[in-house]
Amino acid sequence: MRSSGLYRFLVTLSTSVTFFCGSALSARLPQAITQPSKARSLKTAPSAFSALPKRAFASHAMVAAANPLAVKAGISILKLGGNAVDAAVAIQTVLGLVEPQSSGISGGAFITYYDAKTHKVTAYNGRETAPMGATPDMFLGEDKKPIPFETAVLSGRSTGVPGAMAMLAMAQKEHGRLTWSRLFKPAIQLASQGFVVSPRLAGMINGSTPQAATEDATRYFTKKDGTRYQAGDILKNPEYADTLTAIAEEGVSALLTGSIAQAIVYKLHQNPLGSSMTLADMANYRPQSGPALCRPYRVYVVCTPNAPSGGVGLQEALGLLAHTDIADRGPNDPRAWLEFAEASRLAYADRDYYVGDPDFVKVPVAGLLDPQYLSERAQLIGDKAMPEAPLHGEPQGAPFYKTDTTVEPGGTTHIVIVDREGNALSMTTTVENIFGSGRMVRGFFLNNQLTDFSFSPLSSDQTPAANAVAGGKRPRSTMAPVIVLDKNGKFVAALGSPGGRAIQAYNLKGVVALLDWNMAADKALALPNLIAHGDHFFSDPFPAKISQGLAGLGVKVEPTEHEQSGLQAIIKRGNQYEGGADVRREGTAIGF
Repeated sequence: MRSSGLYRFLVTLSTSVTFFCGSALSARLPQAITQPSKARSLKTAPSAFSALPKRAFASHAMVAAANPLAVKAGISILKLGGNAVDAAVAIQTVLGLVEPQSSGISGGAFITYYDAKTHKVTAYNGRETAPMGATPDMFLGEDKKPIPFETAVLSGRSTGVPGAMAMLAMAQKEHGRLTWSRLFKPAIQLASQGFVVSPRLAGMINGSTPQAATEDATRYFTKKDGTRYQAGDILKNPEYADTLTAIAEEGVSALLTGSIAQAIVYKLHQNPLGSSMTLADMANYRPQSGPALCRPYRVYVVCTPNAPSGGVGLQEALGLLAHTDIADRGPNDPRAWLEFAEASRLAYADRDYYVGDPDFVKVPVAGLLDPQYLSERAQLIGDKAMPEAPLHGEPQGAPFYKTDTTVEPGGTTHIVIVDREGNALSMTTTVENIFGSGRMVRGFFLNNQLTDFSFSPLSSDQTPAANAVAGGKRPRSTMAPVIVLDKNGKFVAALGSPGGRAIQAYNLKGVVALLDWNMAADKALALPNLIAHGDHFFSDPFPAKISQGLAGLGVKVEPTEHEQSGLQAIIKRGNQYEGGADVRREGTAIGF
């Protein structure tokens, strides 16, 4: 069925608001960033939802997330007296319903959390783990060559033990204000009564990804008349409501043990390429927490999670840019983007080579972020782009690994929250690819997170990759939720983005635009994305003057092949919070 009033509203807006270049949006952006994006997911761009506010101001609290229904759920929890962690639980459970292509209760996540009273920043690691029976060669075929990526994604072997909800439960127990069960009510109500399918979700439902064509996805996304759900239709998910009710009443153990866990394990053992997952693997999952990885940038302190997250790579990129004059140049200067690109390439080279799960491999974090190493590495940033892909550096304490070949597709989302007390939360959460593995259990999709491991575990001389598969290991991630403080430990900003491998570039752009170029939140996030990795430069369209300038500096950009960004940000401006959401997606910022 359709929600006719809202559907007419969406249709009317879709004819008058265009993605990234509509007249209303163009009036708010400098000329340098009004070019339309032609990224591969443009055809699913949320034209109707782009009329939602991408910038908001508030005195007490703020939420920015990828879907207005999730933002509304978070705001409702904050108004009830909940704090940022409480709101994150409500938002995640709603996103798992209304944006299942990106995240869900079967996925993984990282949180960076700022406590306003203590000024302490804590990182929570809810990354999925491989079952104990996983082996380094589990994504190799009989010929000892990597199996096709699509084959791996759709297999039972692609799914890791879910970590996002266990991580949220840990953080909520430590910081939450409301009862755990209260936080699930918004999502349970939406799942039971139905929600309006958004344009972006409809595009994924009717898209060409193999996960959307699985038996489970087809059953879920097909109406009684045999047609697939479209934007404006009402979709109900009573199974998901029942699952959330169980988790609300019994805690996260309802997901990791008992009948839900049994259903997950049974589904994963089905062909093709069944998993080795056991009920013990599920029950033994433990999230991690500890001090965030915090490093100075200009007059600020930037905090992220540590490895295996993308925090190390982002921190290195910022450390390299600190040795440039990018802050003095601004977004209309091609040389600023050259410096951005070269710092990105150098940081990606190190990150790809050295970062893995520190419980299993040595990650030379101190060496990579050492001021002397950063100074020496930054000397490679010249007046023109390096003609060849930069090699990894050799920081102090660096081990020797195989060159990495990990594939990192998109299918992720981001949340930022500041509550009444000034506590701030930045959370990136994912099921990995679009609709995860395409397999469903009890109303939710299972993740395909283990395809974030390197499919080729060894080099010809048997040197292992840092990100090779191992039982109980967490795959490397680019997710890097950011919290920024001033020199006195007070909150300045929170931001982050989805985007697969490109997350590092998206977050880097957000930090530079907000802190170095002092841009308004919505304009900062709407800037073109430039992803410089290896010997390729992918970007959204720049104005001709910038593109020509970049070409003259050796940066010849190609149309982006990455998932579009979905940046969310909150920055403190005097006594107010300014929230921003990426114009490329359906997100919005709301405060009070």
